[in-house]
Amino acid sequence: MILDQFGREVKITKRPETREIAVTTVRDRWSTYPSQGMTPQTLATIFKEADTGDVYHQAELFEEMEEKDAHLFSVLQTRKNAVLGLDYEVQPYSDSEEDKKIQDFVADCIFGLTNLEDALLDLLDAVGKGYSLAEIIWQVEGQRVVIGDLRWIHPKKAAFYEFEADMWAKSYEVPRIFTEAEPVKGEIMPPFKLVYHRYKARSGYDTRAGVLRVCAWVYLFKNYALKDWITFAEIFGMPLRLGKYDTSATSEDREALITAIKSLGTDAAGIISKSTEIEFVQSVAGITGGNIIFEKLVEFCDKQMSKAVLGQTASTEGTPGKLGNEDAQDGVRHDLIKADAEALAKTVRFQIIRPLVGYNFGWDKPLPWFKMLYEPPEDMKMLSDVYKNLHEINYPLTVKHVSERFKVPIPEDGDALLEKPNTPPVETHDVETHDVETHGRTSLRKILKNSEGTRFTPEQRGIEDLSDASLKESEKAFRGILEPVKAMIRESESFDELRKNILSAYKDMDTADLEDLLQRAIFTADMWGRYTA
Repeated sequence: MILDQFGREVKITKRPETREIAVTTVRDRWSTYPSQGMTPQTLATIFKEADTGDVYHQAELFEEMEEKDAHLFSVLQTRKNAVLGLDYEVQPYSDSEEDKKIQDFVADCIFGLTNLEDALLDLLDAVGKGYSLAEIIWQVEGQRVVIGDLRWIHPKKAAFYEFEADMWAKSYEVPRIFTEAEPVKGEIMPPFKLVYHRYKARSGYDTRAGVLRVCAWVYLFKNYALKDWITFAEIFGMPLRLGKYDTSATSEDREALITAIKSLGTDAAGIISKSTEIEFVQSVAGITGGNIIFEKLVEFCDKQMSKAVLGQTASTEGTPGKLGNEDAQDGVRHDLIKADAEALAKTVRFQIIRPLVGYNFGWDKPLPWFKMLYEPPEDMKMLSDVYKNLHEINYPLTVKHVSERFKVPIPEDGDALLEKPNTPPVETHDVETHDVETHGRTSLRKILKNSEGTRFTPEQRGIEDLSDASLKESEKAFRGILEPVKAMIRESESFDELRKNILSAYKDMDTADLEDLLQRAIFTADMWGRYTA
């Protein structure tokens, strides 16, 4: 039994449907512009229509919101580009030769699409609208079935009606697509012909899951504030023109007075009769500060949109000394990038790669992985310092592991190797060495000498011997500290996790031997200094 992306049992033909079903027409470019003159009652009506499965006006409204609101457009683009800017790759299901062959075929087909980036951006439109649609244009080339194109379908061409007579549309989650053949009822697409990407931000129907549904009310209130703000700015500072007329004035006289008052505001000229009077009342709006309320309301609405789309407001607000972020990933919370990337990778794997593998290799074959690399890159310099320290304490490391960790290939026989940089040798002046050098350490006496360049004095040699003995004995003292660290290194999956584990485990480390050694060394050095002083 083969199930599609909606959980329906489907019958698979030998070859996919190659004709384009959701053809773009001239009517798709038209819009009813539902935001014109929109009120809270109008917005509620549009949402209620969408709840019944008719998403036509909601999709048009969401499109208008992106076009008219610069801030909303910006944060949505930041959210999408944070995922679109990630690297991605196709990985084999396993290391078997067959799985690698399937992976090579899928990678060639997917990365061979000229509009792959555009198609991924179209699918990410689900972040705002709750769902996005694309049609797979299949092509048959000899014995191979490949993808010729991924074509975007406008969200308003989908409908989520329920028709009891149609067994395909029993579930609300199955969209019907308006086509030339079915412009009213809509048509159920053939199996693996439609790519339907969901934005699963919360539980509920897909038509109510997009962030634009959350932003719509704030968008409405912001437009009210902008409208009043522009009206206020137009008359800001202008005196109030108050016309007075006699009780005997006719309607024509009153109309002429109104016209004259309006003309005085724009043309600064007008004609009135002697029996009428115009008084100018000075505005005090600038003194009371009433103009600030509009700006504050607009800023509040923008912050609410930023929270809904980006998960924070810091990257959209001005910061002294900082012009902005270099990467789009800096402007979006990492957990949102991770969720968007994993959802997009799941859609690509099960709705694009799955039929590609099924038609060419069989429907029982395991699918390659489509991975989006959303984790930030490791600090290789810091990681190299960790491995260097591990090597210096004689922690067992294999060349293969280090090669794989740093992605540096192991040299093969006959490869030319880089030579180590020349370093000047250290002059020792025939200084005596002791057993401490057998442990990989250099005694201070090897690099220190008195002002005349001669050997150490007996007193100096005594303190050097004390230093060597302390270093040699410290190996045993450090054992109680290093053993837990070695265990944490084996269990940690990243450097950040290792650092956190070491800091949290410091209080439980056995430092008694080391503390005893330090106390004895300090005491002995103090006594030796007093004796030789």
